[in-house]
Amino acid sequence: MGISRDNLHGLVLAVSSSVFIGSSFIVKKKGLKKAGDSGTRAGEGGYSYLYEPWWWAGMVTMILGEIANFAAYAFAPAILVTPLGALSIIFSAVLAHFILQEKLHIFGVLGCVLCVVGSTTIVLHAPQERNIESVKEVWHLATQPGFLVYSALVVIAVSVLIFYCVPRYGQTHLIVYVGICSLMGSLTVMSVKAVSIALKLSFSGMNQFVYFETWIFTIIVITCCLLQINYLNKDWDSQNASQIATELCGFITILSGTFLLHRTKDMGNTPKPDEEAPVFGDTNNRAPETAA
Repeated sequence: MGISRDNLHGLVLAVSSSVFIGSSFIVKKKGLKKAGDSGTRAGEGGYSYLYEPWWWAGMVTMILGEIANFAAYAFAPAILVTPLGALSIIFSAVLAHFILQEKLHIFGVLGCVLCVVGSTTIVLHAPQERNIESVKEVWHLATQPGFLVYSALVVIAVSVLIFYCVPRYGQTHLIVYVGICSLMGSLTVMSVKAVSIALKLSFSGMNQFVYFETWIFTIIVITCCLLQINYLNKDWDSQNASQIATELCGFITILSGTFLLHRTKDMGNTPKPDEEAPVFGDTNNRAPETAA
């Protein structure tokens, strides 16, 4: 199955984004460690990292990666772009091993390999992008009852994690911060896709920023990104890159495995053309009768 030109552009941008974002994690980690040596650690509620040049260098690198990721959504469907985000985890884990001297667990290595396999499979079977003529079409899809219920459940779950779980378990359980970032990320993907489509259409001569829906999607993107950056910093300050890579790769491996299982569920079950299932009561299968 061939890959379309737009999907190829999206693929290149998504991979470039993963390289930038993966590198930014390591640079920001160095900034967080230096800031923690001279002030209150981010994991303990401090914001001394805002005065650390290394952290800002990592933030600039991350912004470049997010711009590339943003552009990728304008060309390729989310199912192609989003799984490639796993490559940033793998890239940062490798850099952490050599730069931060953080040893990657054997199961982390296995998870990284499986993530590559799962991402490659999704890329090879990515669907063609749906033609969108206006951001209002995205708004129509986003306001369907099913998605509204899902969004409400995400907001409730994130609120429980922030106001109940973070004060009690944030310092000891990685899954709390990962859960917040992942749940908000699911809404961010939808909003980023909408804004990127709006920009693409605007650059082609159809201004989409005259619609209030575009600005609502923009506000959602900014809010979700700021929230994720805040808790991602706390996450990286309290854990090392190997632990984070191992756990996140575990999540992505489960999703990739589910995709592979669904994709291959009918393989081997289709009968060959020259084979026919036996018919009940077929006279060809009866024992020969003896002559009277």
